[in-house]
Parts: sequence; C-alpha cells; structure tokens
Amino acid sequence: MLLLVAAFLVAFVLLLYMVSPLISPKPLKLAGAHVVVSPVFIKQPQTLLNVCLGLITVTGGSSGIGKCIAIECFKQGAFITLVARDEAKLVQAKKEIEKHSVNDKQVVLCISVDVSKEYRQVENVIKQAQEKLGPVDMLVNCAGTSLSGKFEEIEIDRFARLMEVNYLGSVYPSRAVISTMKERRMGRIVFISSQAGQLGLFGYTAYSPTKFALRGLAESLQMEVKPYNVYVTVAYPPDTDTPGFTEENKSKPLETKLISETSSLCQADQVARVIVKDAVQGNFNSSVGSDGYMLSSLTCGMSPVTTITEGLQQVRHAPNEKQDLV
Repeated sequence: MLLLVAAFLVAFVLLLYMVSPLISPKPLKLAGAHVVVSPVFIKQPQTLLNVCLGLITVTGGSSGIGKCIAIECFKQGAFITLVARDEAKLVQAKKEIEKHSVNDKQVVLCISVDVSKEYRQVENVIKQAQEKLGPVDMLVNCAGTSLSGKFEEIEIDRFARLMEVNYLGSVYPSRAVISTMKERRMGRIVFISSQAGQLGLFGYTAYSPTKFALRGLAESLQMEVKPYNVYVTVAYPPDTDTPGFTEENKSKPLETKLISETSSLCQADQVARVIVKDAVQGNFNSSVGSDGYMLSSLTCGMSPVTTITEGLQQVRHAPNEKQDLV
C-alpha cells in the first residue's frame, strides 16, 4: 500500500513538471527592456526617498538592494530610469550603474520625486520616463524605511509615516504603470517586502505591518492582472548588508538584535540577483537561501502559484492548515 502511494506521488510530481511549461509565465527578456527602481532602507522615516524608474523601473535605486537590482538589470541589457530626491546620490548611482553597460545604446535616466507623498507627481514621473524610454516593462518597488523599537516607545506619528513610505510608496508607482501593462498584455511588478513581512518580530510593531501590507497587495493584484499576462513578485529579503541596515542597528532593541544574529547577513548583490531572476521568471514568491525557503514554505498560506515548488509548498501544508481551522 505504501509503495502504491509513493508511486502515485512520484507520478503526480512528474506530471506537474511535464505540464509546468504550459502554465508557467514566459520569461521576460531584459535586453532592451525598461526597468524602474528606489532606496530600500532609510533609518529615519522622515528622510526623503530615492526612486529609480526606467524601461525596467526600480524605485529605491540609489543605494542598497535597489541599486544592486538596477545594476543587475543593466548588466542584462535593460534601460534604467533613476528617480530620487537626493540628486548627489542619484548622480553617483548613475555613474556606478553605467560602468556595467553591455552596449552603447543603454541609457540611465534620472528624475526626482518622493513616491510616498503625492500620486499625481509619481504618475507624471512615470509618464516622463515612458516618453523618453518607452513603456515600463518591469517596476521594482524598493522604496522603504525601517524603524525598530518597543511599541509604546515609538512616536505615534512614525506609524503613519512608515505606512506612507513602505506601503503607499509602492502603491503609487504600481498604479501609474498598471494600465499600460494591461493594455500591452505584458509586464512585471516587484514588491520588496521583508522576512518581517512573513512573521511579526519583537521590535518591529511599526515596520512589520507595512511589509505584511505589501504581501496582501501583491496577492490581490496578481489575481487581477494575471489574465493580462502581467505577473507580480513579492520578495522577502533577509537582513542585508546595506547602509540602511547599518544605521538601523544603531537603535535596535537588544531583543531585536539577538533575533537578527540568529541568521546570517546577506550581501545586497546576492539578494538582487535572486530577486531579478524570480521576477524575470514570473515567480510570485522570492526568497534567499535555505532559511528564506523554509520560512516561505511555512508561511505560504494560499499565495498565488506560479511554479511547481510553490504549488507543492501549499499542498504539503494544506492538511495542517485545515486542522488549525477546525
């Protein structure tokens, strides 16, 4: 009997692998594409945001993961638009990215805006970028800031500001590109969440909810846009060695630091490569390393399925979830 069950499972998995090319999205070619990117972590929520917009648009592209994503896309032949409030950092990021060009036709465009404040401004910036470089093929929402501290010790206005930056800072650029993507029946939208967006952590009562919100947005949006061949990726990077993370560590509660030290610190370029690969493939979930994979498996819930691995994760945990509901 056990042998029969095992044979059935093996046959089922093989069947899934055989039909997966028929149901999986066609990979996006970055060569000649337009990507939009913005800085990932800023210590103070009041700090103005940097955003990158391009044929592949990455909001938050002047430092950290955002800049590394822009570089990775540029290495693969994409056109990049950098949009930031800090013009000095923008110029520096532009110079660094241009070093990785693969042909003399590639362009790095720079525009300044705060993606979390006024939707119409963000919409105008996207229009400018598209007028110069063409429709946005991929939008990477990296805009974000981190704040740690005990719930009752965090200034009350910080909760609203974090939600503006980390959530609305992704809503506004996504809203600005979605209509064109649906009309063209192609596109990728990436949301940079966090492992703190998969489970709540001590010291992140202001930060974690904003990252959970991105997951809810990504899951809902994927249902709406999949019929138009537009695919959403939500990334859950672990602690990453960026300037923002260094600043954040200066004010972390001891308990939060101890939790962070239980996992290794990843490099921004490593995280960027994984995110770009998953986005190009149209994968819904993007995690880094074995720890990230395990955490995604344990918290997958009923997320949209775009790969065999994601499907098996949900099937494996379905009985436990049903038992929990009972």
